[in-house]
Amino acid sequence: MMNGTTRSLATVVALALVFSACDDKVTDFLYEGEVIQAVDMHLHVGEWSQIPPPAQEELANNFPFPFNLDPGGLAEDQLTTEGIVAELDKANLRRGVVLAVYAPHSVGIATNEQAIKQVSEAPDRLYGLASLRVDRWETDAAAELALLEDALSKPGMIGVKMAHVHMHIRMDDPRYYSIYEVAGRMGKPLYLHTGNSPFVGTLESAPYADPAYLEEAIRTHPEATFILGHMGFDFINRTLGDLETCLTLAKRYPNVFLEPSALGSNRSDPEGEKMRHVMNRVKEMGLIDRVIYGSDGPQFPGFLQSYAGKARDAMVAANYTTAEADLVMGGNFERVFGVKR
Repeated sequence: MMNGTTRSLATVVALALVFSACDDKVTDFLYEGEVIQAVDMHLHVGEWSQIPPPAQEELANNFPFPFNLDPGGLAEDQLTTEGIVAELDKANLRRGVVLAVYAPHSVGIATNEQAIKQVSEAPDRLYGLASLRVDRWETDAAAELALLEDALSKPGMIGVKMAHVHMHIRMDDPRYYSIYEVAGRMGKPLYLHTGNSPFVGTLESAPYADPAYLEEAIRTHPEATFILGHMGFDFINRTLGDLETCLTLAKRYPNVFLEPSALGSNRSDPEGEKMRHVMNRVKEMGLIDRVIYGSDGPQFPGFLQSYAGKARDAMVAANYTTAEADLVMGGNFERVFGVKR
């Protein structure tokens, strides 16, 4: 157990390492020497105290030394607007998207209000995705949908975040299709976690994690845009999981897009081979115009920079042109969400 002095010192040391490597703001991502205006569409907000202890432990396991000395203090700094923007700058990313989360059974809650506030504090750098509670759906569905619509009407709130494994709802349960209807009517793309999750309290069985169970919703809601987050990665066994299902759905339906966050992290993919395989398969399937880059940050200092570098290396290895890399890193985001990068 760390005392207050040791904890503070650990945080100071960690942050000193960060800022010593980041003197100037740089917002241009380079690919093969050419500038790309890049966007990270998967960044978390919230408060460490609102994350259940088992989830805190899982998150802390991702932090390398010395950041793991005080994960709570570090996370509080990382999750602020200033902390997120500093990480975007260090990674040479022009914009980021912060996500609201309502998952009281597993990773906790980051409210729409928190996301809206952070977007308002850095409107030239941040967009937001709203979410909603579903744990009292039988009685509160209408009220929750109204709250979702209200959140989506706020400046910079450009889409909806859902994670069936965390929210304990089946992907093929029609009781929740009204969420897709609202998103489609308002022109707000849906980001959906696909694949399982390592966090305690998630539901791992196929109807909650396997994107094949989304097909009916995708087919019956052509006006809605579905972004398949993590591309079906198996975070428990650290395999590519349901990648091929995600690719097939994107090939079959024009309203399906793909997002490769977290699958290429140092913990899941230390050698970068999984990210390279994903980028190769995307190109082989002719789906470069369907991939929207995201990292699942900010996690620890330098994570955004490291993850963007891994994505770049994988695209170089797969012989992506600069124009193709530009689509993945920002062009597809701009087109799908209808906003500036």
